[in-house]
Amino acid sequence: MLLFERDDLLAVAKTAGVSMATSSKNEKSEEEVIGRLVGSDRAAAGTLFLVHRLDVGTSGVVLLAKSVAAHRALSLAFQNRRTRKTYRAIAWGYPRPAQGTWTDPLGRDPKDGRKMKVRADGKEAITRYRTLSRLPSVADLLLQPETGRTHQIRVHLSAHGHPIVGDDLYGGATRWRGVRIRAHRQLLASAERPLLHAERIEIPDLGIDVLAPLPEDYARVLARLTPSPSDRDGDKLPAPSFRR
Repeated sequence: MLLFERDDLLAVAKTAGVSMATSSKNEKSEEEVIGRLVGSDRAAAGTLFLVHRLDVGTSGVVLLAKSVAAHRALSLAFQNRRTRKTYRAIAWGYPRPAQGTWTDPLGRDPKDGRKMKVRADGKEAITRYRTLSRLPSVADLLLQPETGRTHQIRVHLSAHGHPIVGDDLYGGATRWRGVRIRAHRQLLASAERPLLHAERIEIPDLGIDVLAPLPEDYARVLARLTPSPSDRDGDKLPAPSFRR
């Protein structure tokens, strides 16, 4: 879905399940990825360049550059941490405190090359989080990674005991077995991917601020687990203090 367009860039909403992996052995690999992202908008898009990537199971905002110069400017913004990225995740349990910052360094898991893990000799990784709501068995979280390590949000959440619902790589795919209410158990067991959504990208000095609506599977879980207003009175969260 096309979210935003101007002369130098295109912003689209990536659907969960769309792979952004490219192969150095296939010259058309990046072009194929872009074709999957823009779909029917491809003909009008012209030449496009990938700026950043999301995991195959992650939905949300993806920026595509329309020229080599735009690609360079956007890439530098990501490299120099001038990009504000906001994610949403439905994770198991309730982080304590309700908001904070995780700074565990991350590196490749030597026992499983597909995974990352907290390692003393790993690279710097900073993730700020805020609990938006506590739902039965899970929490709806807002997360802002200040670094861009592979699987950073997924690993930080798992390392602190709150893997993302549906995340089979980091321990979040089978926790539904311990949910007592049958309807909730069935709902959470039905997650076919990690419920992680790249909701917003901001690059203030380039005039970019793009928001992607929550996908249907994420919104469905929220709708079915959100209690009525009268049920929420005893579970109020502190007012947030960091930027959205």
